[in-house]
Amino acid sequence: MKLELHILQNFAPSNLNRDDTGSPKDCELGGVRRARISSQCYKRAIREAFERHELLDASERATRTKRLVEAIAERVIATKKVDVETAKRAVVRALGGGGLKADDGDTWKTQYLLFLPTRAIERLAALVADNIEALAQPPAEAAAETQGDKAGKGKAAKSKKQEKAEAKDQVSGELRQQIEALLADGSRTPELGLFGRMIADRPDWNVDAACQVAHAISTHRVSMEFDFYTAIDDLKREDTSGSDMMGTVPFNSACFYRYLVVDVDDLTRNLGGDDAAKTQAKRTLAALLRAAVLAVPSGKQNSMAAHNPPSFILTDVRERGAPRSLANAFVEPVRPRNGEHGDLVAQSVVKLGEHLAALDGVYGTDGRKDLSFCVVDPGATLAKALRDRVPPAQHRASLDALIGAAVSAVFGGAA
Repeated sequence: MKLELHILQNFAPSNLNRDDTGSPKDCELGGVRRARISSQCYKRAIREAFERHELLDASERATRTKRLVEAIAERVIATKKVDVETAKRAVVRALGGGGLKADDGDTWKTQYLLFLPTRAIERLAALVADNIEALAQPPAEAAAETQGDKAGKGKAAKSKKQEKAEAKDQVSGELRQQIEALLADGSRTPELGLFGRMIADRPDWNVDAACQVAHAISTHRVSMEFDFYTAIDDLKREDTSGSDMMGTVPFNSACFYRYLVVDVDDLTRNLGGDDAAKTQAKRTLAALLRAAVLAVPSGKQNSMAAHNPPSFILTDVRERGAPRSLANAFVEPVRPRNGEHGDLVAQSVVKLGEHLAALDGVYGTDGRKDLSFCVVDPGATLAKALRDRVPPAQHRASLDALIGAAVSAVFGGAA
């Protein structure tokens, strides 16, 4: 079972997702330049929407970090009266026992940017606190090497593989197994189940993403513009003229087509695959749809405040078949024109509907269970125009109704 989400969202002048030069990201489609917001940017915005709108319980959240040592050490210090250095070294040793290398004196960061359940951080902290005496002791090998160095014996360089193997040996077998289990377990965590994780030298910890998110692209040609700004010193003397700071900020304004697809069967497997996972997958899907609609990247928002919700939302639930992005509806860029549905947003909605109908005509609907949409002004006439082009489409009056219809089509019964 797959659920696809198509969104058209028009942003006022903004710079929501910058490239390495500070300019809004862009790309070429259909031979013309388009505004672009990266998939990574939108996934981050979705995860922030989970928290901002309290769509997922704190126990279901995930954390992406290289600062795991500090996060665990803070919790250990709160429960055990140990100094910061002792707590951090105990955490480094514990993580090493679990096969995860971390710096032990400079940055204290882990080798990887880890994506793990937030609950795992709490449980790891509890494990370290319960075993603080053993973990805080200096490793026997390190002490022996120190004595060897004093005797003038050189220390041969070790490979990373050797270092990790030796770090594991410094932690007792039972504790090591508990730590590895916590680091490896990604079940019951919606963010991991949706977006996955990959660790190169620990493929057994990998989680295949159930959700794919496309780069958002403008439905029309976009030109870069620049805001020239100046700032005046509030304490400047009245007999002095001129600004005290000036510069330029690049920006654009665009109607974006956004797309994501969720394989609900994969999501359920990622969450555990049992009846409890099915219940959690249902909640997760509803939370994802709402978060995706409400998600707005944060770039330059203090300067431009482009808080523009989507103008059009379409959900497509099918039992089988390959996913179908509708981005090619805009290979020929949309242009505003006079008359009904003449603005960029309305033209984009009409073209998207026409392309969807064309794909259905050639490839069929592949067991479609529901096709629902919401549309903002001019709602009534535009909704009719879309229904005329895609007869199965159902106009839902609100976001709540849209999410309810989509989730019910996937799982059956009330959302």
